[in-house]
Amino acid sequence: MTLILLFVLLFLLLIAGAPVAVALGISSLVFIMLDGLPSVVVLHNMVNGINSFPLIAVPFFIMAGHLMNSAGITTKIFAFARATVGWMYGGLGHVNVGASVIFAGMSGAAVADAGGLGNIEIKAMREAGYDTDFSVGITAASSTIGPIIPPSLPLVVYGVIADTSIGQLFAAGLIPGLLMAFALMLMVAIFAKIRNYPRDERFQVRLFLTTLWHAILPLFTPMIIVGGILTGIFTPTEAAVAAVAYSLFLGLFVYRTLNLKRILRVSMDTVETTASIMMIVAASSIFAWILTANQVAQSFAESMLGFTDNRVAILLIIMVIVLIVGCFMETLAAITILTPVLLPVAMQIGIDPVHFGIILILNLMIGLLTPPVGLVLYVLAKVSDVRFERCVTATAPFLVPLVMVLLLLTFVPALSMWLPETIYR
Repeated sequence: MTLILLFVLLFLLLIAGAPVAVALGISSLVFIMLDGLPSVVVLHNMVNGINSFPLIAVPFFIMAGHLMNSAGITTKIFAFARATVGWMYGGLGHVNVGASVIFAGMSGAAVADAGGLGNIEIKAMREAGYDTDFSVGITAASSTIGPIIPPSLPLVVYGVIADTSIGQLFAAGLIPGLLMAFALMLMVAIFAKIRNYPRDERFQVRLFLTTLWHAILPLFTPMIIVGGILTGIFTPTEAAVAAVAYSLFLGLFVYRTLNLKRILRVSMDTVETTASIMMIVAASSIFAWILTANQVAQSFAESMLGFTDNRVAILLIIMVIVLIVGCFMETLAAITILTPVLLPVAMQIGIDPVHFGIILILNLMIGLLTPPVGLVLYVLAKVSDVRFERCVTATAPFLVPLVMVLLLLTFVPALSMWLPETIYR
C-alpha cells in the first residue's frame, strides 16, 4: 500500500509543477517515514548516489560545451559544415545535421546543441528562403544526436546507475549517432525534392580548405575526447577535464574570444546546471533504493515475463513505456527512475546493458521533441521566436526517421555492440 502511495504522491507532485528532485525526494521521504525507517536513510542514500568518480565528468562536459558556445566556436563549425555539404539540394538542412554531428563530439547535450547552434542555423536557413517550420523541425531533430555520439551526459548518468562501463557506452553510441544523421539527411533530401529547396553554390575546394583551416582546432576536440577514451589514454572523467582545458586554450590564446567576465559567467552557468543534475541524481538514488529494497524491479520483471515471454513483444512494451515517460519527464530523472526497473527485465531476455543504454537514451531523446515537457522545443521556441505549438507540429515529421532508427537499433544489436565488443572485449 505504501508503494502505491509513493507513486501516487510522486505523480501528483510532478503534475503540480514541483521540480523533479523535490518530487522524488518528498515522495521517498514520506514512504520512509510511513515504513518506520530512520530518516538518516535519506541522507545516506543521497550521499552514496552522487559519491561516484564518473559523475565528476558531468560538470566538466557541461563547462566544455558552454565554453565552446561562449568562445564563438559554433560559428566556425557551422561554416565548415556548410562548405562540406551545403552544395547538396536542401543544403542548409544537411549542414544543420552535419554541424550537430560535429558539435555532438564536444557538448553531449541536446539542449546545448539547440541553444548553441540553433540560433545560427535557423537564421541562416530563413535568409536562404527555407520554410520556418522546416528550419525549426530539422534543428530540433538533429539536436538529439548530441547525447548519442560521445561524449554524452545521459550515458554517463546511465553508466553510473547501471554500473556499466562508460567507455563501452561511448563506443556503442558512435554508429547509432551516425545512423541518426544519415536518416535525418535522407529526410532532408525528400523534403528538398518535394519543396524544391535551394542549395548553396557548387562545392569549392578553396572554400572547404579555408573553413577547414579555421575549424581544424575545434575539430580536434571530439578527437581528443572520443579518441582518448577509446584508446585508453583517458578515462571519461579525465577526457572531460581535458576538453575543458582545450576549450580554455582555444578561447583564451588562439581565438582570444574569452575573458575573465565570460569565464565567470560560464562557470556560474555550469554550477547551476550541475547542481540541478546532481540534485536529481541524489533524490532519485533514494527512490531507486526503495524500489530495489522492495523488489519492485523483480516483481515487474516476473509480471512482464508472466504476461509474455516473447522477446520482441517485451522490447516493444519497454519502448512504449520509455516513450510515454519521456513525454512527461526530464531525461536524467527518467534515466534514474527507469533504469533500476527496466534493466533487470531487459537482462532477463538477453539484452546487454550497454545495448539497452543506447536504446533507452535514444528513446528519451525522442521525448525531448514531444509535448508537454519537450525541453528542446521550448529552447527553439525562444531561439526562433516561434510559438511552442508550431514547434511541435514542425518537428513531428522528423520523428519518423528517429523512430525508424530506434527500431533498427533495438532489433539489430550489432549496430550498437560491434564497436565496444571490438575495442573492449
